Amino acid sequence: GEAPAPRLLAVPAAGRGSISPAGMRLRRLRPRPSLAELPPPWGPLSVRSRRRCQSAARGNRGERRSQPGARMEDWVYCLFLFCVVFCARILGFPDGEITPACDSMLPNHGNSVSQTTSAPYRISTSSTSFDPGNNITVTLQGIDNSNFKGFLLQARAVRGDGIVGTFQIIDPNTQGLLCNQVQNSSMSHTNRNSKQNVTAIWVAPSGTGNVQFRATVVQNLSVFWADVRSQTLVSSSSPVDSTSGREGCGTWKFCFSSPTGCNPDDPNCYFMSSESLGGDAFKFEMSGLSDGYIAIGFSDDTQMGNDDIYICGKNATGQIEVQRAFSTGRTSPNILSLGDVQSIMTSFNNGIINCSFITRNPISTQSKAASNLYFIFLAQGPSSAGQIQKHPRTPFITPQKVNISGYEAVGGTSSTPSIIKAHGALMLIAWMTTGSIGMIFARYLKNAIRKTLLGKDIWFQIHLSLMVITVAETITAFVLAFVAAMGWASDAEAHAVIGCIVMILSFFQPMIAFFRPSPQSKRRFIFNWFHAVNALVIKVLAVAVIFLGLQMLDPSPSQWMVKTMGGFVGWEALVYIMLDGNAWLKKKEKYEDPHRKIKNEMVLFLIYTCGNLAFLIALLVGIGKS
Repeated sequence: GEAPAPRLLAVPAAGRGSISPAGMRLRRLRPRPSLAELPPPWGPLSVRSRRRCQSAARGNRGERRSQPGARMEDWVYCLFLFCVVFCARILGFPDGEITPACDSMLPNHGNSVSQTTSAPYRISTSSTSFDPGNNITVTLQGIDNSNFKGFLLQARAVRGDGIVGTFQIIDPNTQGLLCNQVQNSSMSHTNRNSKQNVTAIWVAPSGTGNVQFRATVVQNLSVFWADVRSQTLVSSSSPVDSTSGREGCGTWKFCFSSPTGCNPDDPNCYFMSSESLGGDAFKFEMSGLSDGYIAIGFSDDTQMGNDDIYICGKNATGQIEVQRAFSTGRTSPNILSLGDVQSIMTSFNNGIINCSFITRNPISTQSKAASNLYFIFLAQGPSSAGQIQKHPRTPFITPQKVNISGYEAVGGTSSTPSIIKAHGALMLIAWMTTGSIGMIFARYLKNAIRKTLLGKDIWFQIHLSLMVITVAETITAFVLAFVAAMGWASDAEAHAVIGCIVMILSFFQPMIAFFRPSPQSKRRFIFNWFHAVNALVIKVLAVAVIFLGLQMLDPSPSQWMVKTMGGFVGWEALVYIMLDGNAWLKKKEKYEDPHRKIKNEMVLFLIYTCGNLAFLIALLVGIGKS
């Protein structure tokens, strides 16, 4: 059981040519350490294994010297022990001595990577705030009886990500680790036994700001979850330890913006952030270009209705204020009392509205989400005398439900529902292409094609067919709009009202034409005038409602679709003027050769059709991308 005594070895003195007692010096040899004294992974081993390997190392003078097979067996046995112990040290840290993983918090498990699913573990604390020197009980536990074999737990500052504080070890399955030259600054397991929970006392330091506990939890050699986080513990020395703008997005707060990753100072950027301050407290921030208001909504789905809303907008005196509301979907949201909202900061610079505040109000939706998962709406619109008006554009919406207490940065677009896109496309085709061409045939091309089809003039058959298609498109678009809105909204705007008038007049236009008198009737002129005037009124109103619709669909600051529609109308007006001039000159017999096979009207019509299709395609592409 005792180490062997040191041995002395005589060696020649340096530079001597012969060996003599006088020329010898003594060197003290270090005793060969026993296997029990070697550090892991070599030892300690069991007493029996230790003696067996020592015998193999000495050659076992005596009886085993005459048994080469037994000696070989001893060496194989020792090699086996070496592989088992050493490989265990390579493939993981079963005894929890995982100091090399202090920074990355990742286990050394070969090619294994962290699971991407939600971790079946959580970190709970005895308090959501702390003062320097406080003792906070921290528990890492499995959810739904989930066990784990290994873990690494640290407290990290929300700002800077450094390891802070120390642990007092009270659980026999845990041990303190030396990380960043501070003993017990991290905590890990002591064995590979299955555990359902472990507990420790964390001693809060001073000057760290808000703190969050993070853990890596190992279920088995190939399955582990990294970056399991607790809620944020608020330091009393900095109760509002938060920032504004993009700083901290994806690190200690959730951010949502459009365009993705934009700077809130950019006038084209719409931005919101959510930062958990511990317990029920959240800091919300929102900003964007608006002359009325910016609002964020929390919803269980992507449809407005039963949503909790915070509004940042102008009041009756033009000052920016924060309001809380609840949306029912079809009417203006109901304004609620502000409740537990503090630290309100507002600004209005260069047309950009910005608000930030801290709230402890619970978020109320139709089905309360226990995990803080919601679709986020970010909307902007006008206001009048402090009352918000309907937002003219579809709100920006997150692609999926997000955790407002999490740490990610996502982007969203103001994507118009497909049913609304179809509505807009049908109205555009109806009253800027098929309807317009049908009217041109009836007004200018009666004499350009002197042939019949099914007993009727070709111009009449073309006119009739195109106008029937136009009315059918209008009816379809009308139905789609009502389906999308799920009925009539009490706060319907001019677009909806004028659209209904267009629908009614369009429906009666073919009905009256069906009962028209014969061309020889004395009352024929009444029909002609009514038919022409009604068509003109429908055309004007349809163009107006298309302009209003494109303003709602076009998300770009330049409103290029509205401008393109202006060019569309201008092009059509120019061709109408040219066709009217051609008709006047023909009437005066000063313009067209009667023997020409291709009439001037047809040439102008073909030119008009090419331009019409160019404008139409451009606007349809814009509607599709809206």
